[in-house]
Amino acid sequence: MREATEKLGYPEEMFELLKEPIRLTTIRIPVRMDNGRTKVFTGYRAQHNDAVGPTKGGVRFHPSVTEEEVKSLALWMSLKCGINDLPYGGGKGGIICDPRQMSFGELERLSRGYVRAISQVVGPTKDIPAPDVYTNSQIMAWMMDEYSRIREFDSPGFITGKPVVLGGSQGRETATARGVITCIEEAVRVRNKSLEDARIIIQGFGNAGSYIATFLHNKGAKVIGISDVLGALYDPDGLDIPSLSERRDSFGMVTNQFQHTITNEELMEKECDILIPAAISNQITARNADRIQAKVVVEAANGPTTAQATKILTDNDILLIPDVLASSGGVIVSYFEWVQNNQGYYWPEDEIDEKLHTKMVQSFHKVYKAATRYKTDMRTAAYIAGTRKMAEASRFRGWV
Repeated sequence: MREATEKLGYPEEMFELLKEPIRLTTIRIPVRMDNGRTKVFTGYRAQHNDAVGPTKGGVRFHPSVTEEEVKSLALWMSLKCGINDLPYGGGKGGIICDPRQMSFGELERLSRGYVRAISQVVGPTKDIPAPDVYTNSQIMAWMMDEYSRIREFDSPGFITGKPVVLGGSQGRETATARGVITCIEEAVRVRNKSLEDARIIIQGFGNAGSYIATFLHNKGAKVIGISDVLGALYDPDGLDIPSLSERRDSFGMVTNQFQHTITNEELMEKECDILIPAAISNQITARNADRIQAKVVVEAANGPTTAQATKILTDNDILLIPDVLASSGGVIVSYFEWVQNNQGYYWPEDEIDEKLHTKMVQSFHKVYKAATRYKTDMRTAAYIAGTRKMAEASRFRGWV
């Protein structure tokens, strides 16, 4: 962020404003558990910068959620919105919990408790939540219902990623994956390569990873490796993606059904044309970056590559498509959902997919041109492209 503001010619005060969220809310949520006891959960909502418009970002349920993580993800959401020219700043929320160990009823009570705790700082014109790690359309539906009860009017624009019958958008479930696919297509194009028969490894087989694998398989690429939290599957001749997609459970687990697996670390270092980290952060670091044998790395997860690793990959002539660009399909279609909620008119799925594709192509080349102009790597270029709009909005408002 400092490098981006400096390259754009802004004073130190702009970096000071943008390096941290303008607001961080910490909450405690008492939930009656199925055994009759009350458990108190800790949650967060970070709002990075609202100079451009309301903040926007997901809510994750995960045991490792921290204040620092939520703040970082909110900043990344601001960058995604800036890169894609959306009228938002970034937001992000999270609750420290393990939804895999909770019942349906406990998850509903937790979801509603979270909304009650943050209801004063969120809303269709303030801050708009969405799904994230281990949250889904059902959880968004509970949250929307609770907010509507509190405000005493129906508020579909309060949250995105809802079921279609409650005002959700067509194409939302596959949006992140389709955005990644567009970035892959543009990346191979600028490298004068072909996607057909390209050898691809995908780390992570959750919502995004499984759809990415399916779309690439359908386009004629050869997916030679996939993984989940328990391990990885690898076949240099290509995996049976349709079968694996059918066999995965709701948490993206599939390797536990196989005897011959390898580790995630081993999979990442296999030779391939395109490597797609689609799981969790800090997977490519200074420790293993020199052993990455891909020609293109496309980040479908948030923060899978460290700053040191980014430099190593770039020095090794590996084209890195950063997360704030590659994984922004979700927030683009969330924006489309919010627009549809506000106007009460809903678009068909093919129109959503076309609008998403157009946005992603424009954003890819905006970042690629910035990398060329400023003679820097794609990550720094993405920060430059993503920072410009909120920095200008902050300047015009007289904040800096």
